[in-house]
Amino acid sequence: MVERIIMGYPTESTEEAATETTEIPRFYPIGIPGKPWTDDDRNEWKATRKYHRSYKEEVLTKLDKISSSSNDVLEVVQYGALSHDPQRYPLYVVKSKNWQENKPTLLVTGGVHGYETSGVQGAILFLETQAANYTEQVNILVAPCVSPWAYEHIERWNADLKDPNRSFKKGNETEESAALISYIESLNVKEWACHLDLHETTDTDETEFMPAKHAEAGLSYSGEVIPDGFYLVGDSEVPQLEFQKAIISGVEKVTHIVTDDTIIDEPAVSNGVILVPSVSLGLCGSLSLGLCRDVNGGSFATTTEVYPDSPRATDEICNAAQVAAIVAGIEHVLGQQRK
Repeated sequence: MVERIIMGYPTESTEEAATETTEIPRFYPIGIPGKPWTDDDRNEWKATRKYHRSYKEEVLTKLDKISSSSNDVLEVVQYGALSHDPQRYPLYVVKSKNWQENKPTLLVTGGVHGYETSGVQGAILFLETQAANYTEQVNILVAPCVSPWAYEHIERWNADLKDPNRSFKKGNETEESAALISYIESLNVKEWACHLDLHETTDTDETEFMPAKHAEAGLSYSGEVIPDGFYLVGDSEVPQLEFQKAIISGVEKVTHIVTDDTIIDEPAVSNGVILVPSVSLGLCGSLSLGLCRDVNGGSFATTTEVYPDSPRATDEICNAAQVAAIVAGIEHVLGQQRK
């Protein structure tokens, strides 16, 4: 049976196909090729994960500095903690102190996939360098590191082998997404004006994370085509192409844009822009759409994808590209309101 994959994620039809698949060569060190993982396989995956970097040093220390240096503008709020190690993994957002219902409200999420470094560090850089320029005009809410265990271990999955970026819909939550959804709903925002979910597409998608996904589901794997450059993933039901184009225009001043006609097996609808059914997939980039769709469905939302492994990129460029995307998104929203 032909495998059906959307954004590298096996759908129900592929899970059914797994039982029909035989003679799959080994492409991942865990499990039996062609068979979904057992509990023993999952435990082996957990046991072989390695700690690489400090959430406390690279994220929490920076949030402490933001809290102390932005007393009148921004505040750091804890909205939860990961139950398997709450002292090590508290969950924080940074929000405008001068929160007003009549202002447009911006949501930025980073580190939904913990291994995607510039999603986290780009969100923090925005808070350090640009957020104060907009707090009089918009309410700002930034969750810079949604999945801190995965950040420390440089993993896509969380500690329970679940993908947080497929869990932002009711009934399919991970601990990370459930905590963030609960906090956001507690704010009672009537309309989210803009949401940017900050991500990366990396070479390790091809060498580690997509092979693990397919192996876990009992599927074969034939490789990925990793696009060289920045691109956006919009929602096919609420595409907001002018918004997407405005972000591309802002980011191309910082880094190069993917010019391919097809990006991760999806047709480009504009330069560096693809569209997928992000709400039905449970992507974090659909969070604001899902929360306000019953109200008006008019929120601007997108997922950024930076390519950190390009010979034309550096860590600084990747972080700056994420900041440029956020700023361009805010400017587009404010421009629409001035019309």
